[in-house]
Amino acid sequence: MISSLGDVKGNGKGGFVLLDGETFEVKGTWERPGGAAPLGYDFWYQPRHNVMISTEWAAPNVLRDGFNPADVEAGLYGSRLYVWDWQRHEIVQTLSLKDGLIPLEIRFLHNPDAAQGFVGCALSSTIQRFYKNEGGTWSVEKVIQVPPKKVKGWLLPEMPGLITDILLSLDDRFLYFSNWLHGDLRQYDISDPQRPRLTGQLFLGGSIVKGGPVQVLEDEELKSQPEPLVVKGKRVAGGPQMIQLSLDGKRLYITTSLYSAWDKQFYPDLIREGSVMLQVDVDTVKGGLKLNPNFLVDFGKEPLGPALAHELRYPGGDCSSDIWI
Repeated sequence: MISSLGDVKGNGKGGFVLLDGETFEVKGTWERPGGAAPLGYDFWYQPRHNVMISTEWAAPNVLRDGFNPADVEAGLYGSRLYVWDWQRHEIVQTLSLKDGLIPLEIRFLHNPDAAQGFVGCALSSTIQRFYKNEGGTWSVEKVIQVPPKKVKGWLLPEMPGLITDILLSLDDRFLYFSNWLHGDLRQYDISDPQRPRLTGQLFLGGSIVKGGPVQVLEDEELKSQPEPLVVKGKRVAGGPQMIQLSLDGKRLYITTSLYSAWDKQFYPDLIREGSVMLQVDVDTVKGGLKLNPNFLVDFGKEPLGPALAHELRYPGGDCSSDIWI
């Protein structure tokens, strides 16, 4: 089952394509005819609650050539979640997000009885918790806000963090997310899902490093701009983007490319040098993150030229794909 962003003309269409699991032959669409959401991106389901929830980015025609702030003002980027009846394949509720612009990656808790989870909202740099009410309807609330930084020498006078990926550890204890523009990776203890607690933070490149074109004028979180990241002699371009956690929760892997048109706009060095994969060691007892200085996969040295590595997956299932029935 694959989610779609749009139709053949590049207009928004949040539908789902079904493929044969053995042959990959296209079998049709999952949603009922004419029942697609206005926009699409990611999804996660909980069969025990007969529910699937999907997110939305923007229509391909809007995002394909890069980010234009005017498109935000025009309301062309997503800000809603769609609650689907898992058995009937139809939308039963639409959740509008407060401070939830561009909800991308969505994760239910791994516990198959759980009726709650989290979604990362990229442009507004928030983490929102969604949950089932006693009456069977669903609600959403903001639980984490990454404040923007006032800057000089950038596209806009304020730079959001741009939360591009999130995941939950298999034991549902930690939430991780990447702040692609600011350049930090974060770990939160979610033992109390309504009150996540920051337990680890690591800067892995980003747009606000010292010596770069961006000067930070006001910052609610940092006292100084972080140092550029150099691993095994290579200065890392871009910022932490897609992430994947080992099944034991002890190793976190990170790539640095988001989407080529946006990479070119925000991190032109990525296009010239290619992306990298990094590895971070995780303290699963007290919480905490530490970069492994001896691990670097440099996709800039591919035989056919620099490559932009994106998604990470473990064969047989991983922390951002395993769903238990």
